[in-house]
Amino acid sequence: MSGTPHSKRILKSTVAAAAAGAVVFAPLAPLAQEAGRSRDPLSISIGQSSEFTRVEFGGVIGARSQVRREGDKVIVRLGVSAAPDVSRLRVDPPEGVKAVETRLARGGTTDLVITLAEGADARSGAADGAVWLNLYAPGKAPEPTSEERAAAINSVVPVRAVSTPDKTVLTFQWGAPVGAAVFRRGEAVWVVFDTAAKMDLTGAKALGPAKDARWAAGPDYTAVRIAAPDGLPVAAEGQGGTWTVTIGGPPAGASGVEIDRSDDGSATLVARMAGATKTVWLTDPLVGDRFAAVTALAPGKGFSGTRSTVDLSLIPTAQGLAVETTTDDLKIEAAGDLVTLSRPQGLTLSPPSATLEAAAHEDDAPKPAAYPALILEEWATAGEDGFSQRYRRLQDAAAQETIAGTDNPRAPIAARMALARFLVGSGLNYEAIGVINALVAKAPNMQGEPEVRGLRGAARVGVGRLEEAQADFAGSALSNDPAAKVWQGYIAAEQGDWEGARRAFAAGASVIDDFPKEWRARFGAAHALAAIQTNDLPAARQLLAYVFSQNASAADQLTARVVQARLFELSGDKDRALAVYKAVARAPLDGIATPAKLGAIGLELDKGVLTPDQAAQQLEQLKWRWRGDATELAVIRKLANLYLQQGRYREALDALRGAGKRMSGVPGAAEIYADQSNAFRALFLEGAADGLQPVQALALFYDFRELTPIGADGDEMVRRLSRRLIDVDLLDQAAELLKHQVDERLDGVAKAQVATDLATVYLMDRQPEKALQAIWGSRTTLLPNAINSERRALEARALMDLGRYDHALEVLDRDQSAPAREVRGDILWKQQKWAEAAPLYEARLGDRYKQAEAPLTPSEESWLIRAGVGYSLSGNPAALDRLRGQYSPFIPRARSANAIRVALDDNLAGLAGANDFAALSANADTFVGWVNAAKQDFRKETGGNRPATPAR
Repeated sequence: MSGTPHSKRILKSTVAAAAAGAVVFAPLAPLAQEAGRSRDPLSISIGQSSEFTRVEFGGVIGARSQVRREGDKVIVRLGVSAAPDVSRLRVDPPEGVKAVETRLARGGTTDLVITLAEGADARSGAADGAVWLNLYAPGKAPEPTSEERAAAINSVVPVRAVSTPDKTVLTFQWGAPVGAAVFRRGEAVWVVFDTAAKMDLTGAKALGPAKDARWAAGPDYTAVRIAAPDGLPVAAEGQGGTWTVTIGGPPAGASGVEIDRSDDGSATLVARMAGATKTVWLTDPLVGDRFAAVTALAPGKGFSGTRSTVDLSLIPTAQGLAVETTTDDLKIEAAGDLVTLSRPQGLTLSPPSATLEAAAHEDDAPKPAAYPALILEEWATAGEDGFSQRYRRLQDAAAQETIAGTDNPRAPIAARMALARFLVGSGLNYEAIGVINALVAKAPNMQGEPEVRGLRGAARVGVGRLEEAQADFAGSALSNDPAAKVWQGYIAAEQGDWEGARRAFAAGASVIDDFPKEWRARFGAAHALAAIQTNDLPAARQLLAYVFSQNASAADQLTARVVQARLFELSGDKDRALAVYKAVARAPLDGIATPAKLGAIGLELDKGVLTPDQAAQQLEQLKWRWRGDATELAVIRKLANLYLQQGRYREALDALRGAGKRMSGVPGAAEIYADQSNAFRALFLEGAADGLQPVQALALFYDFRELTPIGADGDEMVRRLSRRLIDVDLLDQAAELLKHQVDERLDGVAKAQVATDLATVYLMDRQPEKALQAIWGSRTTLLPNAINSERRALEARALMDLGRYDHALEVLDRDQSAPAREVRGDILWKQQKWAEAAPLYEARLGDRYKQAEAPLTPSEESWLIRAGVGYSLSGNPAALDRLRGQYSPFIPRARSANAIRVALDDNLAGLAGANDFAALSANADTFVGWVNAAKQDFRKETGGNRPATPAR
């Protein structure tokens, strides 16, 4: 068949990566005529992945191919007159292609026409000296980039103007739907599109009452600025890819964009605008200020009002949204039908309650504090009628207010807030949380009310929900509230963030005296503990003196005494500290007595009053006395440390793991996990478990294998433990450990290294099939030469064990490394190629004969015997004489002296056969020597030659 020669190949990796990331291409079936491509003027190459099919047009002519799209057809203009052979594409078209045909084009060239199925898509470009075409099945095409969309729509957008003396109508003809924003700023009308293109204004020179029009394009937008006298109305309409902008004429009101606060209470504004597409930041060339336009798809929708805050101004628009700002960090996000306007620290907005109706004044209702997060002592006052009567009155008022607010979004919230203040002041924190959450459920925007955040945060601290409280106090509504800083300091101290606690307490120091005395004592004790933990003991003394002056409750006083005992301990007055700890430990309050008892145990252990066993027994009892917070974690850490010191590794890890599972969110949990990891490292990486029996060490590892670290340390742990198992011939268990690493944890070079060890273990266990699977399943590129040689030798040894000698020799090829020579000799021996095998065994011995003072090792004796037998069977007496002359001095001290004498006896050369030497060869089995050498290599790699750490 006539036509331009072509070929089919896997695509170049660079082109594939540029088009679809790391995609592996599989070639389609070859075309009928396959030829080299390097000299072809036109070559058509096809590659396929799970995502798309790529067609490349290469060669001198192919690289100049032109691709265009006409509806559902992709047309490739080829610079040849003869139609190329595309029969394979016609018979078996890629997914998403309906038909493929060629046709004669103008100028004698050829068009390749590819008809796409419904929903299919195509992308084209040029790279590596070729033109490429990606064909996507329906639903698999990626989202086009802005540049691709602009190219696909129109590289040039024609603009037409129809003008009269009082108005002008501009029409922008895009080829597909695009988003737009249209608005006036001073004496200019801005038209902004969300796609880059060139504006053809030749048809828009007569602009009626407007003046000149200028345009500019960015990487992903186009903006047109039209000078128009102030006062001329602006309107916009959109339909599909056509936008019409009218300047002048009768005014037309815009609608369709609504702006309000965020429902989650955050200090952000949210605009509801259907089809919002993009935020485009622009700079006015005359004024020099920066503003933003938010585009939206047709039909037209705009914002007719104005809205200003400290941070921004929303100006009227005929289409889309326009935002002016003097800040540098205003963030505008367009997503679907919502546009969010925010700043990192929140916008400066009035509180949501500012828009509510005024509430009736209640004389006995708790009044707001000076700061939203401040608690007042007077809130808990019951009055003459008593607690129950006041509680009932406040509940009734809150209930009436809730009913009134069902149909009135501007109903007041004063009664509900008064009830919440009373509950927080009275310590009824759960009830207070319920009241505030019910209020927020009715009016979600009240989450932005500062006092709502402050009261709920205080109540959550009161019930121990520290993370939820932290979220309340971190809101922008409380960013300038010193009372919120005090709460944040207390939370940080409870969570062990001592530096953060001190900073926050310092920021709120001006209002601490305004809190009730119970909270003043708690804040003071927490601050004192933070000062101790940051080694500021003088500050801790002053803070404790402040706490004891508050006349707080007995529980709060005892909490401060525990902190004071810690201060005494660090100051060196351990006797006084022990006395305070013991006194507080007798309190009937377990939450306070438990940390005091822990401190007393630690001091008595240090003084020698308690032995480690006695301390461990008391800590075991203590860990069940108080549970669920940082105190329990401190007890467990102390107990685990004692167990580790006593060599009771399992008990230590059990204690640490039990705490970590239950209390992952409690302050101190990270330290517990670190203790587990450190203990596990000490056991299996630093040799602490070397004193255990291998089976015991294996059981301990399996029980806590989730602590194996990711990366090189974890892999080294497994290899060390495997080495110990190999030493005692627990090969199945060693293989299981290594196989888990290969299958579940490793990739690339690291996987190949461990798989090499796994194959070695399988061969030691005489399982060559599994050894081959390990080698073949971990093949990769760019391995070091030494590892490649070792892997080849192992693969060849496995093939040898399966009787596939020729295949094994092919694997070794010309490899002359020591492992390859060793296994090559064994293969030739099994093939009874004595003349070739014997020199290899002699080469393994090297110059060993020069060291006559040291006896031969078992492996060296085996090599010597096989070399002698090989020379005898091949009829080489000269080589036998050489061996006998070199190694006769070693015979008297050899383990197999008689076998060596027979092997080196030249009287048998050429006379005895293989059967005559069978028993002798059996005694010279090199497999045992290889196993011993492999074990020794494992010891060197994993540090197994060092002395073991004894078990305690």
